[in-house]
Amino acid sequence: MRPQIIAIFALVLATQCDSGNNFRNDCPNCIDDSLPSANRWTMPLLKLGEKRYYLGIFFKANYFRATQYCRFHGMHLASITSQEENDKLEKYIKDFGLGHEHFWTSGTDLAEEGHFFWMSTGRPITFTNWNAGEPNNFQYENGEEENCLELWNRDGKGLKWNDSPCSFETYFVCEVQH
Repeated sequence: MRPQIIAIFALVLATQCDSGNNFRNDCPNCIDDSLPSANRWTMPLLKLGEKRYYLGIFFKANYFRATQYCRFHGMHLASITSQEENDKLEKYIKDFGLGHEHFWTSGTDLAEEGHFFWMSTGRPITFTNWNAGEPNNFQYENGEEENCLELWNRDGKGLKWNDSPCSFETYFVCEVQH
């Protein structure tokens, strides 16, 4: 056998054999609830106040994939409930050198246009930090509307909130909830 065929066979065999645990084969995108929560992720988390955050900066994702990624790792897309929390998160993102990027949060008005809530908690958004003129639910030529909340430094005035099409691929902020 050629080395390439052996390598492919070994890879297929390894993915089918999971040491007797069929969890990955039955549900590859689910969280294994049998694991203690501390073992669900091995990611660097930033503690700001009572919350811990993870910046998803290794790839860009649409709102739904970002949600899935956070949930797979035992977290949720972030909810921001105060100016203090918003400022600390903004400072962290800027200090990381990414103040010019976009970041998904869990905010959305997909359930009812104009009524934003945090998908991670189900609670209505009470504190806001919208960019001027936002949310505006802009409608694109393809008919898509803006229903998902991102952080974005649109005009150099800091990371403000913007409603964006949920299909837009960008970075994201996960948080650990207690």
